[in-house]
Amino acid sequence: MKLLKFLLVGIFFGIVLVKSEAVSWYRIYEMFRFQSFHMYGIIGTAIGTGILFLQLSKRFKVNSLNGKQLSVPLKDRGFARYILGGTIFGFGWALIGACPGPMYILVGTGVMSMLIVLAAATFGTFIYGMLRDKLPH
Repeated sequence: MKLLKFLLVGIFFGIVLVKSEAVSWYRIYEMFRFQSFHMYGIIGTAIGTGILFLQLSKRFKVNSLNGKQLSVPLKDRGFARYILGGTIFGFGWALIGACPGPMYILVGTGVMSMLIVLAAATFGTFIYGMLRDKLPH
């Protein structure tokens, strides 16, 4: 019963992404070709909303579900790693037409070819887990 709320939020999030066309390959294609503001507007709204709610949670000392105060750890490990990681993520997003969250939503909407992408993503995560200690972090 406790997990039901997460399932309902996930279903609601999936519906919102489908209705806003954020999982549409054509919208993603337009974004990477700088032909439409649609996806940039969605991403910008998400960033703005995240910043707003993070600041509100700090101001009102909101606790997590575990009862701990929400906090964002400071990371000072260099800028190049974010450029490299973002570039790899962007290439994958551009080639596949979906980032990790919408892959599940697309399977739910009947795009069964995403099962191949999910299998490849799971395999890549497994390989990363095996190589994690040998990679520079």
